[in-house]
Amino acid sequence: MDTSVHDSSETRLQFRDFTRADIAAVHEYASDPLVTRWSTWGPNSLEQTAAFVEAAAAEAEDIRTGYSLAAVLNDHVVGSLAVWTKDSSNRNGELGYTFHRAHWGKGYATEAVGELLRLGFDTLKLERIGATCHPDNMGSIRVLEKNGFTFEGRLRSHRAVQGTRRDSMLFSILREDYVHRGNVSGAS
Repeated sequence: MDTSVHDSSETRLQFRDFTRADIAAVHEYASDPLVTRWSTWGPNSLEQTAAFVEAAAAEAEDIRTGYSLAAVLNDHVVGSLAVWTKDSSNRNGELGYTFHRAHWGKGYATEAVGELLRLGFDTLKLERIGATCHPDNMGSIRVLEKNGFTFEGRLRSHRAVQGTRRDSMLFSILREDYVHRGNVSGAS
């Protein structure tokens, strides 16, 4: 079974590996200053977007320690999502996601994080998945909380973004939290 592609009747989105044909759709949101205002990257040039899509597509050909996937709605890429192994010896991972602003507030990011948790815990066999976001990014904070993440604290001066230091909010979810929500067998 190809675990990089998932189409569940419980979700409205499909998740699949990126292809070079996705560059224009990804660039629609990756070049948008409003979409990238809380990110550590962007707004992207077309060359930066192409490099991202090509790297994500190449990742699918390697032994997987992470997944960078396209979120697809009605055959159109509307977002990017990723979960990766950050520390293999301790089975810790991290995740992130970005959506075209035309699709904000519709629950798609919540669905995408649910898929990332499934891949992280069921496929990558992680024990802990972390996520950070800008302190003012209330949308991401709500998405993480809806998916069972616990707020762990504020990381002061955590990131250097375009020459300026900024704080991040740190969240995590453990395998046991995920299991208690009824999502996996608990096998590690």
